[in-house]
Amino acid sequence: MYAPVDDPQRSPVGDHVRVRIPAVLRRAHRGDVLAAAAGLLSGLLLYALELQSPAPAGDVPRELALIPLTVLAGTELLRRTAPLAALPVALGALAADVLAGSLLASLIMFTDAVYAAVLYGPHRVSRLLLPGCGVVTVCVTAVSLAVWRDAEALLLGALAGLVTIGPAWTGVIVREHRSAAVAERLRAEQTALLAERDRVQAVAAERARMARELHDLVANHLTAIAIRSAAALRVDEPAATRDALRSIRENSTAGLTEMRRLIGLLRSTAATAADSGATPGGAAVVPTLAGLDALLRQIGAAGSPGGLRVVRRGEPPAGLPAPVELAAYRIIQESLTNAVKHAAAGEVVLDIDPRPDMLVLTVTSPLPDHRAAPRAPGAGHGLTGMRERAALLGGTLTAGPGPDPGTWRVRAGLPCTAPPDGTP
Repeated sequence: MYAPVDDPQRSPVGDHVRVRIPAVLRRAHRGDVLAAAAGLLSGLLLYALELQSPAPAGDVPRELALIPLTVLAGTELLRRTAPLAALPVALGALAADVLAGSLLASLIMFTDAVYAAVLYGPHRVSRLLLPGCGVVTVCVTAVSLAVWRDAEALLLGALAGLVTIGPAWTGVIVREHRSAAVAERLRAEQTALLAERDRVQAVAAERARMARELHDLVANHLTAIAIRSAAALRVDEPAATRDALRSIRENSTAGLTEMRRLIGLLRSTAATAADSGATPGGAAVVPTLAGLDALLRQIGAAGSPGGLRVVRRGEPPAGLPAPVELAAYRIIQESLTNAVKHAAAGEVVLDIDPRPDMLVLTVTSPLPDHRAAPRAPGAGHGLTGMRERAALLGGTLTAGPGPDPGTWRVRAGLPCTAPPDGTP
């Protein structure tokens, strides 16, 4: 249909004309257009070669078979966009084709219409088409036997099943395979997303572990260096200055040694070295509670200029799992380091309470005057690291004012059996 666009006085044929094509045809797939053209041309070729079955009524002009052929070619354009609307049209065209003398091309295009309705139609409707085709086949067979009363009428029923049940069944199989492929693709995408999330979480957990180790290695020694250097600056005595310099040198050397050991562990690619906490050269980098006396002496030396004394009560049990022992050592180290930074002069009490299923650590220190500045600056990462270490083992850690007035208490409860993947 032609219609003028700009000027109503213009001729309907010209540059400003528009052919109005239904939207459903404009959306036709390129493959459907090719299928329709191939079906129409092959049908015309069969008609020209007179390869056409005879009509049931001999007086029907054979030219009428071109009409259902054209209609069936048109339904090919709708096989993806409107398959359920094309199916009844194709069924009517097939009936007309049989009455006018059937063309093989028309029969093939009808089977494709059945196949497309099952494959591209709504899921609920397509599930009913296969049994519907079975009902149609049974009805055609029954009517043929009732009309002709001959066993040869069964051939017509077989042909009806071939052109209905066959393509419908094929469509069901293809649709199920496509659905399975889509489900597998979605499952693969979900697996990839979960793997990426696990990778990100693993990287974050490893970075947090490295941050805890670096903090615990450096903070203790740098705190001692800061406090002893501040004391040496305040006291103008050669003996005190030499003692402070000696402590500074020891702490700096020890911190540098531990940093080198940690870097060596990170650079090591041997799995056994990583699991055992040793570098390839054999130097242990994981501290144990056996070195607790040396740690207490070091903390006591760092806190002595501020009037702090470290007192230990209780002994750590033997045979603790390595993750529990490392977490206990680091929590004691960080708690005592915080006491050296912030506590008032007095006793810092370390209480070790081994229980059958848990190791309880308590560090109690005197609270300073709220107006007093800390002896060394802090960023608050120490408490976070201690809580993370306890949580990784399934334990707890609390920090706050103690039961006695004017005290600060850090209390950690660590299960004596570490979880399989617990790495403080």
